[in-house]
Amino acid sequence: MSAQTEQTVASPWHEGELAIQRSVGAAERMDGPGRRFIRRFMPEQHRLFYPMLPFIVLGAVDGNGDVWATMRAEKPGFMQAPDPQTLELRLPRDPADPADAGMEDGDAIGMLGIQLETRRRNRLNGSICRSSERAFTVQVDQSFGNCPRYIHLRDFAFARGPDVPPGRPAIQLDGLDWRARDMIAAADSFFVASYVDHGAGGRQVDVSHRGGKAGFVRIGPDDVLTIPDFDGNLFFNTLGNFVVNPKAGLLFVDFATGDMLQMTGRAEVILDSPEIAAFRGAERLWRFAPEKVVHRPAGMPLRWTFTEAGRSPNSLMTGSWREADDRLRAVALAGQWRPFRIARIVDESTTIRSLHLEPVDGAEVIAHQAGQHLPIQVTLPGEAEPRQRRYTLSAPASAGGYRISVKRLGLVSTHLHGFKEGDVIDVRAPAGGFTIDAAERRPAVLLAAGVGITPLIAMLRRVVDEGKRTRHMRPTWLFQSARTVGERPFDQEIAALVEAGEGKVRLVRTLSSPDGAVAGRDYDAAGHVDITLLQSHLPFGQYDFYLCGPAPFMQSLYDDLRGMDVADARIHAEAFGPSSLKRRADAGEEAALKVPASASVHVLFTESGKEARWEPGTGTLLELAEARGLSPDYNCRSGSCGTCRTPILEGAVTYRSKPSFPVAEGEALICSAIPAEDAAGKLHLSL
Repeated sequence: MSAQTEQTVASPWHEGELAIQRSVGAAERMDGPGRRFIRRFMPEQHRLFYPMLPFIVLGAVDGNGDVWATMRAEKPGFMQAPDPQTLELRLPRDPADPADAGMEDGDAIGMLGIQLETRRRNRLNGSICRSSERAFTVQVDQSFGNCPRYIHLRDFAFARGPDVPPGRPAIQLDGLDWRARDMIAAADSFFVASYVDHGAGGRQVDVSHRGGKAGFVRIGPDDVLTIPDFDGNLFFNTLGNFVVNPKAGLLFVDFATGDMLQMTGRAEVILDSPEIAAFRGAERLWRFAPEKVVHRPAGMPLRWTFTEAGRSPNSLMTGSWREADDRLRAVALAGQWRPFRIARIVDESTTIRSLHLEPVDGAEVIAHQAGQHLPIQVTLPGEAEPRQRRYTLSAPASAGGYRISVKRLGLVSTHLHGFKEGDVIDVRAPAGGFTIDAAERRPAVLLAAGVGITPLIAMLRRVVDEGKRTRHMRPTWLFQSARTVGERPFDQEIAALVEAGEGKVRLVRTLSSPDGAVAGRDYDAAGHVDITLLQSHLPFGQYDFYLCGPAPFMQSLYDDLRGMDVADARIHAEAFGPSSLKRRADAGEEAALKVPASASVHVLFTESGKEARWEPGTGTLLELAEARGLSPDYNCRSGSCGTCRTPILEGAVTYRSKPSFPVAEGEALICSAIPAEDAAGKLHLSL
């Protein structure tokens, strides 16, 4: 369909769908796909698809306005599409099915054709033209395909003839009994129906599939169900309907026994909750409160068989409510030092060793973003007080546990190289603002030198994992510099990620001492990663750059990129220590900072009860605190990691250059902050 034709087709999205699309910043992007792919007719492949199915999932609204989801089975061929606007169904009435009351002549209906043995599914909604008690046709209003993610493969067989009734009657339940709870707790799939009324435009009913790991639906003590909503096609038909009309109908099927559990009630969409971040893979949540519940023993004549190999790969990348609850408990411990056991040690190169850490206290690890670092503390032999350090996490949260990769350099890192499996290290919650957005469309360029690869390999793994999960992989280049092949870490792991990237991930390796190495096999270029190398490999275009390595390496690349008119905001860097990256702000950025105080400022550290006086032209607030004998947490001394965040109780601060770590209102990054002019001569910090 041409762009001009797209604009002549009305947008299929109603206000509820648009509201959810706006919440994820996708409303504008989804306008074109909506006009192209949601059709007012069945394409040929859909017309051929429905006759192959042994069952159909339906959504219908009864006379009380309650919506129900149901499943009806017949021998394949019971559905036929004589033309693109019509689907004929030979389905007899079923008084045991509460959805049947919404299948009268003229009623709106939603349909989901799903082939569990292939993961193929298509959706359709329209209106019923009933010709008899044993058949009806559906006049198509909307027809579109759905993605196959989160569908578990199952093969079907008929346990009895479709026209043979089950041996037990339907049971009206007063809430969820133990059988209903067991069905829901064991379910890895269910179906949900919803609807909206468009006034003169009529009623639109939708029914869709939801899948995850067994137990992905949580049952509350009040019978309220909580369901994670995973990444999908951004249509948001179901959740959008809930925004406009919170009525919902759920169907759980026991695939082994044919038992059916049908519920109708009210739904609520949750866009902001700590549980969303805690449940791996969840983009949002929704809750369902059942008002009417029907249990139909052996209601389906079909039975399905399932093998472990048939599990949805996308579902395997999601979490569970047990894991989510453990993570929430771990978050409560975020400010405390926790003991972690070294579960595994891997030598990544001649100088870098990885320590895989797992919690000793039984609580879950706190999920981290790729690129963040892990605070640790260890006590060196002969010393009474522990030393604190930060080491970048070299694997994303999806890998499970924590992995730090340490180069033998300095007292603490050398001490860590002497640890054995089973030894214990105290760690605190991950932190840092050097992270990557795997969903961004703009290509990413990762630039690593030496041990600077550690945050970047975590970022690369995150990009690949999210690309597999969402089916959109951010184009990524990795430029990795090392002195020799022996000193270069993660060769096999990076090669596997490049292969998994299926052309979206590209690798360029340099060696500054390539003696004995074979060009083209062991490395791609001699020397260092510099602007000339980048220009020879990167196609013309816009990129986000991520730098990590020794200070001279990063400063040189940063200065050259800025000299090529790359915006400061497009250059992300992990820098530690007093010799960290010196940035040059984009035009207008420096003007946005508050004016530094021009006179003496009285500074009160409220937690310690100490006070000091800051004078214009002197150092940072961290240096002032240290001069008064305080030992605040810090790491980078450049405003890039966020470790030193301190609440401002009174007064205001500013910075000589804009910090790269995002500063929340009412907080100061004291490692680089100084009092602002509008501090009115006094500044109170919670320290």
